[in-house]
Amino acid sequence: MSDFRVGIGVDAHVLQGGVPLVLGGVRIEYPRGLAGHSDGDVITHALIDALLGAAGLGDIGALFPSNDERWAGARSIDLLRETNRQVFAAGWALVNADCVLIGEAPKIAPYREEMRRVLSQAVDGEVNVRATTTDRLGFTGRTEGLAAQAVALVTRAAEPLA
Repeated sequence: MSDFRVGIGVDAHVLQGGVPLVLGGVRIEYPRGLAGHSDGDVITHALIDALLGAAGLGDIGALFPSNDERWAGARSIDLLRETNRQVFAAGWALVNADCVLIGEAPKIAPYREEMRRVLSQAVDGEVNVRATTTDRLGFTGRTEGLAAQAVALVTRAAEPLA
């Protein structure tokens, strides 16, 4: 078995009024937020799935099911911390991750460094955050929602908990 593994994560949520927008663990000033069982943070959700995939631990829906009221309104950054704990307990540690937000708006440049810092602290590793548009194509292009993709590289942890 290799000392390195790669995982990919994808997430998408609809934008709705009356909900705060959280991306990459950071609250963003925007008139609509992401609907979801938790705070709907698509960047963090994609990163969670990438980590779980790399460690062979299933997916976000299995770990934090949307029909479980314990996770209703949860902060996704807290879910990421718990995911990282479980990934480490399984014998893996993040080397680095790359996350990309897909949508026309909001622009995340003013928040990018804070997102990197918050996500990196939550997983004890380097996390990059980027954004792209779909040139007004699809639900993200019509600003009906946002999507994100993430890839994570993990290596064997020095001292797994399990």
